[in-house]
Amino acid sequence: MGLTCKPGGFNEVLKALLTKRFIDQQDLFLLFGPVDILIRFVNLKSLDEFTEKWFNPVRMIGAEEDLITKTLSLVVISEGPLVTEKPFAFVFLNTQPKNLEKVQKSLIAFPEVLSADTVFGPYDMICSVKAIDQMDLLCTVTKIQELSGVENSVTSIVSPINVFPEW
Repeated sequence: MGLTCKPGGFNEVLKALLTKRFIDQQDLFLLFGPVDILIRFVNLKSLDEFTEKWFNPVRMIGAEEDLITKTLSLVVISEGPLVTEKPFAFVFLNTQPKNLEKVQKSLIAFPEVLSADTVFGPYDMICSVKAIDQMDLLCTVTKIQELSGVENSVTSIVSPINVFPEW
């Protein structure tokens, strides 16, 4: 689930997610990109469980102050390997439909790719990647973009999560 926050609102949303909603920090990512916060939910049994337990309560965080301006739900339909280390970035991909499985298999073969999940939503795939630095990320993203079947991509760098005290 992706969250876009009003300017400066991400800190309050992170605080609420970490304290009130019992979301483990390892499943929470602060991004620089099309969404501000990405939340990974694991072991969900149904869409109803997601809606009742997570989606509705999360979107109500800071509702009075309009802290969350937009939500993005990505439903995983084909899961890649479980991410075992903190990603440097997430790459959101659109592919040609006939090449979706081929692209996923090619991505998983890259040593820099931690996971490549096929999803329903505005993107066809979300891919977590590791990198040493920005130049290493550039090389990895360029290799991903050059894969046959990839139509376009958006890259979001992961930021460390630090919840700041009130100013």
